[in-house]
Amino acid sequence: MKSRDHALALVSSRLGWLAIASAIVLAVGGTMAPDRIWSNLLIVGVYAVTLALGGALFIALTYVANASWNVAFRRVPEAMAVVLAPAGVGLLAVLAARCQQYAWHPQNGEADAGTFWFKELWTNPTFWMIRAVAYIAIWLLLSRMLVAASRRQDHSQGLGFTLFNRRLSAIFLLVYAPTFALASCDWLMLLDPMWFSTIFGVYNFAGMVEATLAIMIILSIILRRRGPLRGIFTDDHLHDLGKLLLGFSCFWMYIWFSQYMLIWYTNMPEETAYYLLRTGGPWGPLMIANVALNWIIPFFTLLPRPWKRNESIMLKIAVIVLLGRWLDLYIMVFPATVGTTPMVGIWEAAGGGLAVGLFGWLFFRAFTKVPAVPSGDPLLAESLHYHC
Repeated sequence: MKSRDHALALVSSRLGWLAIASAIVLAVGGTMAPDRIWSNLLIVGVYAVTLALGGALFIALTYVANASWNVAFRRVPEAMAVVLAPAGVGLLAVLAARCQQYAWHPQNGEADAGTFWFKELWTNPTFWMIRAVAYIAIWLLLSRMLVAASRRQDHSQGLGFTLFNRRLSAIFLLVYAPTFALASCDWLMLLDPMWFSTIFGVYNFAGMVEATLAIMIILSIILRRRGPLRGIFTDDHLHDLGKLLLGFSCFWMYIWFSQYMLIWYTNMPEETAYYLLRTGGPWGPLMIANVALNWIIPFFTLLPRPWKRNESIMLKIAVIVLLGRWLDLYIMVFPATVGTTPMVGIWEAAGGGLAVGLFGWLFFRAFTKVPAVPSGDPLLAESLHYHC
């Protein structure tokens, strides 16, 4: 037991130092390239918040579905959900620093005819920040209630908390759907104020779930190798997570194509400008890489059953998907905030290091504070002997 704790403490320590080093680099860059630093911090904030929120979403979905296969490793998404509080505070700080970036700035007399009165109202900095705080506060409240009930069940040894969380999960899902869609539009789509997509929220939902499944695979494998989930997280659990990752990579591609095809077909200038920039010139190869990382590679790799049960392959695919999610957010943010030329250098590397280091350190800190297995859940035995 001590060796296991030491191994996790070592991993957590290294991640903490990575986060500190990355934060120092970004702080230095704040005076040299403020636009790039803010853009990277926005990506880091959105990335961390959506991964943490994705953990809560996974818990809620499995409760509503009355699933048992996931109980054995439920502490993984629970620890991810705990990260939502510090990640949310960090994102709010980043958003507050440049809330005026999202305010409506009419051009060429656009506001004279009153056509954009609602957009001007919706992007009012005060109202916009109030919504951002409300989104994160609601997610945090519901996710904490889910995690707290699950942990209290360790001492009750009954179905009471399971039934409570099942009802609470239904409420969580009803609240999550509209608030996440609006948050995606507020934080990302409004960076291009004249562009709009009616399925932008769904598109970000697909990317969030795909990345959530990928990080759960990585963390569960690490915890199995390091000890806490050895003999608990099995190849059958890994196989099912692989099937979900395959399915959501296809769903992401379906929504990506639907959004692109409809905008291309209607050929409206205020819509096509978004894709003309991102599919032409130096951005074109990045858009192709985005599709490859988020769909092509996971799709063809995860089709064979044995590969979804192979720890090494699943680790590599999960890392590829997480890189794809970062690239997806990069393509959403950087053309609107930095310029028409992609920039990848030390500041972007530091942003990635901060995301990995800080999220990983917070996750292991939360995971090690409670027992690795929800021993009070009556469905645990079924999950431990689960065979897909």
